[in-house]
Amino acid sequence: MNIKEVAKRARLSTATVSRTINGSDKVSPKTALRVQRAIEALNYYPNTNARALGSGRSRLYGLIISDITNPFFPELVKGFDDVAIQHGQEVIIANTDYDAKRMEICVLRMLGRKVDGVAIMTSEMDAHLVHRLKSKNIPMVFLDTGTPGPGISNIKIDYGAGVDQAIRHLVSLGHKNIAFISGPMHLASAKARYDAFFESLKRNGIKPNPKLIEQGDHHIDGGGMAMERLLQQPLRPTAVLASNDLTAIGAIGALHEHKIRIPAEMSVIGFDDIHMSAFAHPPLTTVRLSRTEIATRAFHALYAALQDPAAIGAQYTVHPELIIRKSTSAPAR
Repeated sequence: MNIKEVAKRARLSTATVSRTINGSDKVSPKTALRVQRAIEALNYYPNTNARALGSGRSRLYGLIISDITNPFFPELVKGFDDVAIQHGQEVIIANTDYDAKRMEICVLRMLGRKVDGVAIMTSEMDAHLVHRLKSKNIPMVFLDTGTPGPGISNIKIDYGAGVDQAIRHLVSLGHKNIAFISGPMHLASAKARYDAFFESLKRNGIKPNPKLIEQGDHHIDGGGMAMERLLQQPLRPTAVLASNDLTAIGAIGALHEHKIRIPAEMSVIGFDDIHMSAFAHPPLTTVRLSRTEIATRAFHALYAALQDPAAIGAQYTVHPELIIRKSTSAPAR
């Protein structure tokens, strides 16, 4: 099996197939996909080590995520891998589990594999690790924690707009006693949602009540325990906004245990719109954060930096969208 047979199968020139395999930016995604399908149909396996030596590039991108068990991240991984395949690139995935030591190991793996770029889709990254990658001229793109500069891009999530949509929805239904279950406050993304909640309440004429704030851990169990604590308050909330969907699903479980009807006696809103949120009982109203958009922007930021290493990185903004399902309604009289 050789490159000529791939070219014949794809009905392209050998030069075009070669450029595609070597990750040239002159090949359109549509053409790259034709080549990829021909390669798969013929079971042709390009010698990646040889092409890396020939071009000076590994055609390998790193993707660092925080928690592979959180459904938000596998959906992000899929989106990133999909667009990488369209461009004839490969992806190495690393999971930090919110641990600083694991983060360092992840970065060392990327350096050892000589990746062409790293998408750091986490809420934490030590400055010395950023410096190590930068010293090797490896392009980076961050999720909310990066400062754009040469070879560095950042994807900013407009948490304020997402949280505000959720609060305005609850206020329009007549809710005033609105609780919040935050994520771990050492995470920048959790702190941003926490701050956005307070600001949104004030904008909507509601005085924040510290007794209606509980901290979760962005997992189902943590959401359930936080909801239990809220139910022990003398002033029971009529609605609760959770920092992510897993927390909201945990809160729903605790409410079911207490035979509290959703949404008749308690409205619940999540954040992220992971796939399973549509199948919660009842289906969860949530703020959608598009993993496909984040992944696509992250890949293209790295791809652009690879073509022009001296270019100043870009700042992208992703705007969340409220998805109304059946876990919210007017408060019971």
